[in-house]
Amino acid sequence: MKPRAVLLDLDGTLVDHDGAAAAGLRGWLPALGLVATDEAIARWAAVQEPHLAAWRDGRITFAEQRRRRLRDYLGADGADAELDELFAGYVTHYESAWRAFDDAAGALAALAAAGVATAVLTNGTRGQQLRKLSRTGLADRAGPVFTVDDLGAAKPHAAAFHRACERWGHPPAAVLSVGDNHALDVLGARAAGLSAVHLDRYGRGPADEPHRIASLRDLPPLLGAARLT
Repeated sequence: MKPRAVLLDLDGTLVDHDGAAAAGLRGWLPALGLVATDEAIARWAAVQEPHLAAWRDGRITFAEQRRRRLRDYLGADGADAELDELFAGYVTHYESAWRAFDDAAGALAALAAAGVATAVLTNGTRGQQLRKLSRTGLADRAGPVFTVDDLGAAKPHAAAFHRACERWGHPPAAVLSVGDNHALDVLGARAAGLSAVHLDRYGRGPADEPHRIASLRDLPPLLGAARLT
């Protein structure tokens, strides 16, 4: 079965999360008396992943993963309310830097013109992700939005994909998952019975991935091909 619907990731796929995070750190860290070096920005990304994984698995809350990130990154060990206020300073700068990738709107328009349904499956929280789509001008283009808050499961768990497809009204075998995170958006989707394409914007691989694109502009032509397994 050829894909007749495309389930898109949000951060790193439609919206430049890494760019916004870096800008957020450059605005936030100096207020704490710290220098936002390239190394400091890279360490933020490295520190967050174990705690995000724990949240995706349902072992901690979203707020708690933020607190744990701060404890690891800054060595901060205040009360929960203090850590939440501290993190809010970063979020303010991060949200002000949200930008859609320059290929996102055009790809969504091309898919819509071809009669291909689109939706978003994101591991972000619903409120923040809806604001992100709205501020970047993609809210009316992307289709339904499915989040962890809605589904009770996060990528790469099969339940996230199955519940999104069920609510969307498309069988998994008819849906193509597209995202920048190979483990979450590609391997997780395939394990759940969807087709998948890796959006590898920066050529980081894995090199043996057979279905890979460098831009969302490359996506609409793929839908005329055979099923992408």
